[in-house]
Amino acid sequence: MATTSLLQSVARVFFTVSRSARSARTKRSLTIRGQTATAGGRVWLLSVPAVCYLGGELYQRLRRAATVHALSPVEAVLEQADYLYSCGDTEKLHQLLLQYKSSDDAEFLWRLARACRDLSLLSHVGAEQKKQLTYEALEYATHALEKNEACFAAHKWYAVCLSDVGDYEGVKVKIGNSYIIKEHLERAVELNPKDATSFHILGYWCYAFAELPWYQRKVAAMIFASPPTATFEEALVFFQKAEEVDPNFYSKNLLMMGKSFMMLKDNGQAVAWLTRAQDYVPRTEEDKQVHKEAVDLLKKLNP
Repeated sequence: MATTSLLQSVARVFFTVSRSARSARTKRSLTIRGQTATAGGRVWLLSVPAVCYLGGELYQRLRRAATVHALSPVEAVLEQADYLYSCGDTEKLHQLLLQYKSSDDAEFLWRLARACRDLSLLSHVGAEQKKQLTYEALEYATHALEKNEACFAAHKWYAVCLSDVGDYEGVKVKIGNSYIIKEHLERAVELNPKDATSFHILGYWCYAFAELPWYQRKVAAMIFASPPTATFEEALVFFQKAEEVDPNFYSKNLLMMGKSFMMLKDNGQAVAWLTRAQDYVPRTEEDKQVHKEAVDLLKKLNP
């Protein structure tokens, strides 16, 4: 029973990775003609017409801003891939990038890993196909790292995909992988300290392990001599870094800031951040869930 609870707690860390990765409104970089253009918008967007329209506007704006000379074939495909991603057209994106699965370019491979993973999360995908796509995503992310160790996105997506594979390989592997996952997320933020999402995921990693109850820690200690540990202070530092990089980028980061301050018994700061989470204009289903949790927590702090 304790082992099952531990597995559920560890799985929650990486389930949140998937949600935060799909929902956070970060500024992502699009590589265009060897330069980097920063685009503000939701990184993993839902497939709704309004978002597609905004993605189209962004795409056209980037093209106008960056068009100095003709795109190379590789750059054109990457730009097309980023446009499809901004519209949430997962299946078309997957088909496009599959043509480059044997590429030596990490930029194709990490995008293909992400596309496989996103496809596996679609509601109509069956259990067997989901599992196949999950392992394929990790394979492509691994290849991306082999091709370019200095690619921050390859490290981030390797970490996320490795956590997904752990769902099929049991609690021992899941916990063992957590060390590797953290290392790659740390490498991602080292390579790109402007990536708020990676900081947020690191914060959640710390928070989840910090709140493990004593009996689950005991189970983990039976499996590993030195199981993963973290503190709420460490979690808060990462959430704060995410907020410094991209203020108000993600409702869940505001919520986790508030919850971290709650765990540290700083109710004044907790109320301030939970109020910001409560007041965040909801754009996704997750934003609505964050709003509800923030309201409930504020009621507890202000009975």
